[in-house]
Amino acid sequence: MMQGTALALSPSTSFLKPPSRNSIPKPSQLSASTSLIQLDNLTCVRRLSWQTLFYTFSSSSSSFPSFNKISASFLFSSRRYDNLKVRAAPESAEDASNPRGMVKTLQLGALFGIWYLLNIYFNIYNKQVLKVYPFPATVTAFQFGCGTLMILLMWGFNLYPRPNFTRSQLGAIVPLAVAHTMGNLLTNISIGRVAVSFTHTIKAMEPFFTVLFSALLLAERPTVWVVSSLVPIVGGVALASFTEASFNWIGFGSAMASNLTNQSRNVLSKKLMVKKEESLDNINLFSVITIISFILLVPSAILLEGVKFTPAYLHSAASQGLNIRELCVRSLLAGFCFHTYQQVSYKILEMVSPVTHAVGNCVKRVVVIVSSVIFFQIPVSPINSLGTGLALAGVFLYSRAKRIKPKPN
Repeated sequence: MMQGTALALSPSTSFLKPPSRNSIPKPSQLSASTSLIQLDNLTCVRRLSWQTLFYTFSSSSSSFPSFNKISASFLFSSRRYDNLKVRAAPESAEDASNPRGMVKTLQLGALFGIWYLLNIYFNIYNKQVLKVYPFPATVTAFQFGCGTLMILLMWGFNLYPRPNFTRSQLGAIVPLAVAHTMGNLLTNISIGRVAVSFTHTIKAMEPFFTVLFSALLLAERPTVWVVSSLVPIVGGVALASFTEASFNWIGFGSAMASNLTNQSRNVLSKKLMVKKEESLDNINLFSVITIISFILLVPSAILLEGVKFTPAYLHSAASQGLNIRELCVRSLLAGFCFHTYQQVSYKILEMVSPVTHAVGNCVKRVVVIVSSVIFFQIPVSPINSLGTGLALAGVFLYSRAKRIKPKPN
C-alpha cells in the first residue's frame, strides 16, 4: 500500500497477569467482574508485542502502515492467554449508547475517513510525479526524507516521546527496515509503469504470500477456510492481469515482488521478535524504520539512478506536463500523505482488533482503485472489473476466515 503496506503496533506494556486459580468470583461479583473483563480486553488491544507492527504494513499502500495480514492469534505468545478474547467494540447495546462509546465511534469513523482520503491523495500525487519524473528510487528516497523530517520535528518539539532502544532491538529492526525499503521501492516502480488500479489489484495477492511463508518458515498450517479464500484472490488477479490495458511485465513483476518482500518481512518479524521482551510503541518503531530506510535508500538511489535533482532533469519533467513548482509541491504532498496515512493506520489499530483493521484495509484498497480509475479516466473492461472485484472479495473473505479458529484434535 505504498501499501503496503501498514504497521500495526501499540504501546509496549507488560502483559496482564493470569488470574489466580483461587480467584473464583462470587455470584454477587459477576456484574463487576464482567465489566472488568471488558475493560481488560480493551486494554489488551493496546498491549500488542512489537512484532505485530508489521500486521498492516502492506497496506499500504499502503501500508509499511498495508507497514494485508497476520491474524490476531499472535496477540499473546503464551498458552496461558489462549482463552482470553480481545474485543475492540462494546458488546452490549447499553455500552454502544454510552456517550463515551458514541464519541469513540465518531472518532473512529473520522480516522477511517482520513485514512482513506490520505491514501487517495497519495496514490494520485505519486502517480502524477512518477509519470513525468520516472526515477522511482529517487522519489521513494524523497518520500522517506519527508517522513524523517516530520519525525525529527515531532521528537524535537516533544510532541511524542523519543524512543530508547537497545542494540539487540536495533539489530532486529535493521533487516526489517531493509525489507520495508525494498517493498516501497518496488511498489513505486510498479505505479510508475502501470495503472494505479492495476498495482493495487496485484497487491491484493498479499494474503497468498502470507499463508505461503507462514507455512514454510513458521510451520503454521492454514485452515480450510483460509485456503479457500485464496482461490478467488489468485483467480481474480490472473483475470485482471490478462485483460489489463496498461499491462507490462516490469510493472507486474515489481508489484508481485513487493508482495513477496513485504509478506516475507512480516512473517520473519514474527519469527525473530517473538522472544523479545522489550518493545517499542508503534509510532516510534515506525519512525526508527523510516529513518533507517531513508539512510539506506539515499546512497542506493544515487548509485542506481544518479543525481536527478539537477535543473536539466527538472526541466525535462516540466516539459511533460508539470512545471517545476507543481512537481515539487506534489512530491511534498505525496511524501506528507505517505507518512501521515500510516500513522493514522496505527492509531486505528489501537482502537480496533487486527481483523477489523484488515477489513478496513480491504475497503481502503477498493476506495483507492475506484478513485484512481475515476480520476485518471482509466478504461476498464467488464472482465477486468470482474477480476478486480473477485480478488478484492477474496481478500475480504480471507480477513473473515482468519477469525475462524481450527477445531482442536
